[in-house]
Amino acid sequence: MLYKPMPTPVPEFQHYQNSFTAHIRDPKEQARPHGIEARRMKVYNELVYNSIEGALANCFPVLKKVLGKRRWVQLMRAFLAKHRCHSPFFYQIPDELIQFLQAEWTVSQDYPVFMLELAHYEWVELSLSISTKTPDWTQIDASGDLLKQQPVLNPVLANLYYRWPVHLIAPRRRVVPQDTFLLVFRNKDDQIQFIEINAFTARLLNLLETTNYTGQTALEMIAQESRHSVPEVVIEGGLAVMQDLHLRGGLLGVMREEHSL
Repeated sequence: MLYKPMPTPVPEFQHYQNSFTAHIRDPKEQARPHGIEARRMKVYNELVYNSIEGALANCFPVLKKVLGKRRWVQLMRAFLAKHRCHSPFFYQIPDELIQFLQAEWTVSQDYPVFMLELAHYEWVELSLSISTKTPDWTQIDASGDLLKQQPVLNPVLANLYYRWPVHLIAPRRRVVPQDTFLLVFRNKDDQIQFIEINAFTARLLNLLETTNYTGQTALEMIAQESRHSVPEVVIEGGLAVMQDLHLRGGLLGVMREEHSL
């Protein structure tokens, strides 16, 4: 028979810490630790809640306004009570809320069905603004041929699809489900740019991001997929799209010949 060591008893101070933090997370359901004055405990409760709520309100201003005070506070309380953060960094608290909404939050009829998509859309701006990715300009020719060579996307870019027009959502504004394609990127001035695009541009960006195609090859594939009767029209339109994105900073140029595969 295998020997199983006896579990090490949890020290009393850890029991106390667990009780203390449990009450801070959920003061309505978890009793206040014995021996702490209610007035003093309230200070801790408010400090933690206000810090978390403030960080999230800054990242999700539209969501907060759309939900209103009651539903927003309910969401904050549920997040604080149920979620266990995996990052020690304060600036990543919004990431943790997205994870909570995706995996742990059950949306009731009292909350809008577009809630997760709206939260994700607002979170993307923060995510890109603090990204540490930078272009490797030694591999990029900013004035190359976008058709004949391999276009290079901005490394701080998100090609997004939503079922709701999240960029139009606002308090007291009625929206209906609508396929929505958005391009978000950080430009050379470190400003976050939002562009509404169509399915054609979204597909083109997806091909350029996941393959080593030249612009011409990517557009020929799209023309084949769409069964367009005049492929030249697709290629001409696609070139105009790439040129526009190049001017805006979504495309940086092309891969230098010595680095292309």
